Amino acid sequence: MNYSYFSIINSFQLEKIYCENLIKEISYINNEPFWLKNFRLNSFYFLKKIYFPKWGNFFLKKFFLSKNCYYNFHDNKFNYSLIKTYKKFLNYKKRAVDFVYNSISVKTTMKKKLLKNGIIFCSLNEAIILYSDLIKKYLGTVVKPYDNFLSCLNSSIFSDGTFVYIPKNTICPIELSSYFRINDEVGQFERTLIICDDNSQISYLEGCTASIKKKNQLHSAVVELISMKNSIIKYSTVQNWYSGDKYNKNGIFNFVTKRGICLKNKSNIIWIQIETGSSITWKYPSCILKGNFSNNEFYSISISNKYQQIDTGTKIIYLGNYCNSYINSKSISINNSFQTYRGLIKIYSFSKKSKNFSNCDSIIIGNGKVFTFPINLINNNNCLIEHEASISKISFEEIFFLKKKGFLENNCYNLLINNFFFEIIKKIPFEFSSEINQLLNSIINYSII
Repeated sequence: MNYSYFSIINSFQLEKIYCENLIKEISYINNEPFWLKNFRLNSFYFLKKIYFPKWGNFFLKKFFLSKNCYYNFHDNKFNYSLIKTYKKFLNYKKRAVDFVYNSISVKTTMKKKLLKNGIIFCSLNEAIILYSDLIKKYLGTVVKPYDNFLSCLNSSIFSDGTFVYIPKNTICPIELSSYFRINDEVGQFERTLIICDDNSQISYLEGCTASIKKKNQLHSAVVELISMKNSIIKYSTVQNWYSGDKYNKNGIFNFVTKRGICLKNKSNIIWIQIETGSSITWKYPSCILKGNFSNNEFYSISISNKYQQIDTGTKIIYLGNYCNSYINSKSISINNSFQTYRGLIKIYSFSKKSKNFSNCDSIIIGNGKVFTFPINLINNNNCLIEHEASISKISFEEIFFLKKKGFLENNCYNLLINNFFFEIIKKIPFEFSSEINQLLNSIINYSII
């Protein structure tokens, strides 16, 4: 959690006004095809007709589009400080990582090795040039530009991101991951597109962090997952954005649209997310179960401290028959922070014999607040829906009992909270589990002790 780490690099920023000229400059710098330039401009024109969402269970400062930097570019090959930075954060010789710094991808490792198996793993800007047909076919099909204000904003000015394509009958032999870092005072608008073809599997992990800044920064990303017949996409996120000062001012505004579609029969999408940072977070990884016998699983850990505001959850739409989904959400609200779970289960009348089980558990420490807003819209009588929720506090008796066993106070909290999260932590890829435990323990110690 070293938010004070900062790299001094030679970078260039475009104008700080959200306008048509900005979009044309971004498209020109990236040497984009005509269809993508139109994609951006159409999103820009549509954005002028819609409003920033006013719903939510917390206070949100008015956000001005005219006072932010939206794009930052730099020399990747000869910028020593930048190269030193990604070497410091990533042991990139041992992992397949796409390193996105500020607005653009700096380095993608192991892509040539993966390409021998037909697996495409590269930055989105590179994919637009080399695999234009795939991008044109699938970009914006799961998350439409006009879906909401933030997806429309991203569609107009997205800078870079990650593209993954797993061909038919292929199991990706290694974990793929992306690392997103905000170093300068610039908004980050990356985009991720993952396509898993028939009878294939992929496990992907996304990490996010930022350095300390004097004013709020905006992170507004879009993630699209497409799972074909009998395929499995496992998408994990560890979000540790800078959360601001002791009142959570000047932290990151984290507004993300993530959606997957189980397009064909027996397709699977698994969401795993760990939320620990940012001043305000809106994130609802959702899934459309279109293929028959498709499956979606959602696992979430969120820890808020001080005056953080986290509004998260999931939305699952049933279109196919015999579809199943499972939701397990765990949250801890510390001090004066807000936690909100917002869920939607919608089953259409033509989706037969489908099931869902949802479990939302929360712990309050101090004066934290927890809210749950589950919505179940069931349009037939042959589906099974279950929802459980609980809110509790760590009691003095539990701490006292562990102290009597010889544990120090901070170890008592670590033990109880790690046990609370254990069922979800074990879902994280094994090679990252030690890092996740270290991150959670450091946050808990910092927040409570």
